[in-house]
Amino acid sequence: MQILKMAMVILVIVSFAVLAISNTHLKNLADGVKADKILVRKKDNILELYSDGILLKSYPVSFGANPSGHKIQEGDERTPEGLYEIDRKNPESGFYLSLHVSYPDSNDIQIAQQSGVNPGGLIMIHGMRNRFGWIGKLHRFINWTDGCIAVTNREMDEIWRAVDNGTQIEITP
Repeated sequence: MQILKMAMVILVIVSFAVLAISNTHLKNLADGVKADKILVRKKDNILELYSDGILLKSYPVSFGANPSGHKIQEGDERTPEGLYEIDRKNPESGFYLSLHVSYPDSNDIQIAQQSGVNPGGLIMIHGMRNRFGWIGKLHRFINWTDGCIAVTNREMDEIWRAVDNGTQIEITP
């Protein structure tokens, strides 16, 4: 019985620690703040917004279910790596808002053609699948997308306002 009580205490402590860590990014960006660069660090599961080299804010993210390495082909569940740009915004997507990443570029297409595969596309930064916003921060515990970069809906609202078409995005391993 003593072991069970100890296990419950540890579970409560761990739960509070997870909540504390997951709430470290709550400071809102001021209205009208614009990012000129997005840096996504896959190894750290972080998306960062910058303006003139100054970090504005960072967000914990989820990636494709197979996040290691550069995206090679459609269906590999990888998030691409390299320099791209946000080339369109979609307020009507199947996920809560979405910013389209300009993958594949000409280099990605050439590599896929040499391998005889389709490079895929539709790589987005987005919120939760529509009607599943209630999942919120819990999505961070697994990489679940098909290669996209996912944040909570609240975070997506903020990113949406701060990022315009043409914003550079760098995705690192």
